[in-house]
Amino acid sequence: MQYSIKASSSGNNNATVKIKDSDIAFGITSQTEEQLPNPAELFLGSFSACILKNVERFSHFMNFTYTKAELIVHARRLEKPPRMDELRYELKIYSRDTTINIDLLKKNIEKFGTIFNTVKASCTVEGEIIKISE
Repeated sequence: MQYSIKASSSGNNNATVKIKDSDIAFGITSQTEEQLPNPAELFLGSFSACILKNVERFSHFMNFTYTKAELIVHARRLEKPPRMDELRYELKIYSRDTTINIDLLKKNIEKFGTIFNTVKASCTVEGEIIKISE
């Protein structure tokens, strides 16, 4: 598989990335750092999207239902060289389904997630999945 996006910016202004029919604005100036996501936050958003996509994917393969999935991701950035060093996630699955195998779901997410594996190759990733009965 191959992917392609288009990103652009204008001097001393904001930037956008165009992905399919979506335009995602992000901040590249200090004036927008409180309103728009920065590149590090977009990176964490991509990591999160990968996990949530795989929750949906594996709900079909593992034959379980859920009403909602919530994910919180924390990251630690190193200064020299500037890079992400450690990611920690907490995934909550809201479901009445008693057949969910949380350990298998976690294993599948961590084994088959494209972005997950890309990130894990460059920094430490730890996480947990919690099932919330509704």
